[in-house]
Amino acid sequence: MSEAEAPQREVMEYDVVIVGAGPAGLACAIRLKQLKPDLMVAVIEKASEIGAHILSGAVIEPGPLDELLPGWRDNPPPICIPAEKDEFWMLSKTGARKLPTPPQMHNKGNFVVSLGALCGWLAPQAEALEVDIFPGYAASDVAYTDDGAVKGVIIGDMGVDSQGNPKDTYVEGIEIHASVTVLAEGCRGHLSKQLIRKFALDADAQPQTYGIGMKELWRLQPGRAKPGLIQHTIGWPLDSDTYGGSFVYHLDKDRVAVGFVVGLDYADPEFTPFEAFQQFKNHPKMKALLDGGEIVSAGARAIVEGGYQALPKTEMPGALLIGDAAGTLNVPKIKGTHQAMRSGMLAAEHLAEKLAPEGYDQKLRGSEVMSELRKVRNIRPGFYKGLWRGLFTAALETITAGKLPRTLGLHADDKAYGKLGEYEAPDRGWGERELPPRDRLASVYFAATEHDEDQPVHLKILEPDICTTRCTEEYGNPCTRFCPAAVYEMVDDEQGRHLQINSANCVHCKTCDIKDPYQIINWVTPEGGAGPNYQNL
Repeated sequence: MSEAEAPQREVMEYDVVIVGAGPAGLACAIRLKQLKPDLMVAVIEKASEIGAHILSGAVIEPGPLDELLPGWRDNPPPICIPAEKDEFWMLSKTGARKLPTPPQMHNKGNFVVSLGALCGWLAPQAEALEVDIFPGYAASDVAYTDDGAVKGVIIGDMGVDSQGNPKDTYVEGIEIHASVTVLAEGCRGHLSKQLIRKFALDADAQPQTYGIGMKELWRLQPGRAKPGLIQHTIGWPLDSDTYGGSFVYHLDKDRVAVGFVVGLDYADPEFTPFEAFQQFKNHPKMKALLDGGEIVSAGARAIVEGGYQALPKTEMPGALLIGDAAGTLNVPKIKGTHQAMRSGMLAAEHLAEKLAPEGYDQKLRGSEVMSELRKVRNIRPGFYKGLWRGLFTAALETITAGKLPRTLGLHADDKAYGKLGEYEAPDRGWGERELPPRDRLASVYFAATEHDEDQPVHLKILEPDICTTRCTEEYGNPCTRFCPAAVYEMVDDEQGRHLQINSANCVHCKTCDIKDPYQIINWVTPEGGAGPNYQNL
């Protein structure tokens, strides 16, 4: 059957379709309908429900929310704790030294929230404005016009078995067409990375860089949590050449959010970010807080860290990039929500004036979003020379408000590994640990991740032979260590040595898509509704 004779998918028509129901996408949808109530706006979300795939710190600056929903404080999100006190600590293996809190990390006037719960709270407010929100539908591909412009998205088929054949439950995905498609997929979005490549949006940008953030929500022994206390640490269990640190955000109801972030530019091919997180929890300072408590929910997500230098062009024929799909997170603040919402609202204001992408990139670059990123542009790359040089660069950048004439360069994370036999790993002083979880599979349990195992594997290995040859020899198969959910496993069986992909474990963090040294792992979206089901992360 020729392409012309092939059956056509059902099509839904909108003025604007937004891919991703995170803070950027929902803020964009709400602002659009506030300004242009007659516009038809749809939001597509791959998670089973709004917020189920959202994971972040999160301490938010309320300015954009005040502008978007002025009366929100009278009806706040389910978890919304006013920031009361900041602490910044340098850890050694057994000790802790309190340091002055960097100015960017002062949180007076901010709020500790669950970003997943915040998005779940925003969604009904968008629906009240007659935004159509579709959770459980994964935008698996892009629809194009005859001249190559984006004209919408294609929803992935559901009910397809692991061999690609329709099952009894098969439902063909529809196409959603729109005058403008807004990509709000978050860090390393499946469609966003394709469009950045297709339209060469990053031609004038430096390589994007990332971190892996792991987070657990704990319920502590009564009286240990101090609602509104915000703690950050640097130092142990990381060596001085590995960028990262922790956050501990104290909530209500004896709960704390505990997280650990590692820059994905680390060089040690045998390093395991998940183990670093577990070592941190067993530091004497942390163990005294957590011992006797229980984990409620856990997960992981990649974080976009490149900032000013790595921001790609954010418009293309028929589409826009907003939020972390573009890379608007402010690394020194450890905050991206306010930036994501600002970019989404700015996109909405642009589209309300002219229902076309042209001119949005210039508007974003002249906005407060870009101004904030420029002031801190050298802080993250300053840590390429190690912890102490990084702290010095950060102090200098802060004092000068980003006015130094030099802009430091960024390096691609997948090129950072040292090879086995050439790289000598430092002694980090890691030891035995007692607090849960015992391993990565136990952590996956707390992510409540669900995938129908009889569906096509959504982690595509483009050149499988490399895994058992060059990668084994040169790097020792680091995918078996950098994945926080034990998705990748080298096994020896009757088929010989090969890479086994435990795709049902996947928490959609995208680390593999970023850190693989050969760039042969391609993360694509699984069936809609699959993946983690985070609770208040």
